[in-house]
Amino acid sequence: MKIALVEDDPLQRKAVSSWLNEAGHQCQSFADGHAFLKHSHEHNSYQLLLLDWELPDQSGLELLRRLRQEMGLDLPVMFLTCRAAEDDIVSALQNGADDYLVKPARHRELLARIDALARRHAAAVTANTDLQIGPFELDLHSRQLRKNGQPLSLTQKEFSLAHYLLSNQGHLITRQELLEQVWQQSATINTRTVDTHISRLRKKLELFPEQGWHLSAVYQYGYRLDWLEGESTPSAL
Repeated sequence: MKIALVEDDPLQRKAVSSWLNEAGHQCQSFADGHAFLKHSHEHNSYQLLLLDWELPDQSGLELLRRLRQEMGLDLPVMFLTCRAAEDDIVSALQNGADDYLVKPARHRELLARIDALARRHAAAVTANTDLQIGPFELDLHSRQLRKNGQPLSLTQKEFSLAHYLLSNQGHLITRQELLEQVWQQSATINTRTVDTHISRLRKKLELFPEQGWHLSAVYQYGYRLDWLEGESTPSAL
C-alpha cells in the first residue's frame, strides 16, 4: 500500500518508514500536518494514514477532523502516539480514526494492524458493490449468488458469509472477525456457529481443490479461502 506517515520526530519517522518499506509498502513521511495536506491536495493517492497526535502546527486530532469533515477523505487512519489516556483514544475514534496504537510501537504488531485495517477497509468498500470472482457472481441488490450463471440456494446468513469470504479471498480471517462482520456480534454466540456455517457453505459452493478452491481451517484462528485458478482479486460488476 501507499502509506502516509505524519510524525514530527525524525527518529520515529525513519524507524517506522523503514519498517513499512521493508514490508513492501511505499511510505512517504511528513514532519507536520501542513506538509501532508499540501501534498494530499496535489496527489490524493494514499491508501492509509499513520498519524501522530503531537504535531508542531496542529494536533493530529485537528488534522483528522479536517480530513473527515472538510475534505471528505475516507482513507483508513491509525493514530500512532504517546498519548495513552482513555479520553484521548475515545476522542480519536469518535472523530473518525480507525485504529489507535500507543508508542512505543512494536514492529510486528504495527504491520499486523495495518494489514488488518486494510482488509476491513477493502471489505467496507466492496460491501455495497456487486462482485465477480472466478465462476461466482454476487448480486447485492437481490442478495443472490450465482455460480456459472446458475443461482444457488442460500440463506441470508450464508449469503453474507459467502460475500465476506469471497471479498477477502487470499487473506486469513479470524472467527472473531466473522462474528463481528457477518453476525454483527462480538462474543455473544459460540464460534462453533461459524464453523457449522462454513461447513455448509463449503458444500453448497463446492469450495474444493478439484473445483479450483481451497477453503482451509487454521487451527485456533479462523479460515482462509484461496482461488487456485486465474486472477486472485475480486472485480466489481
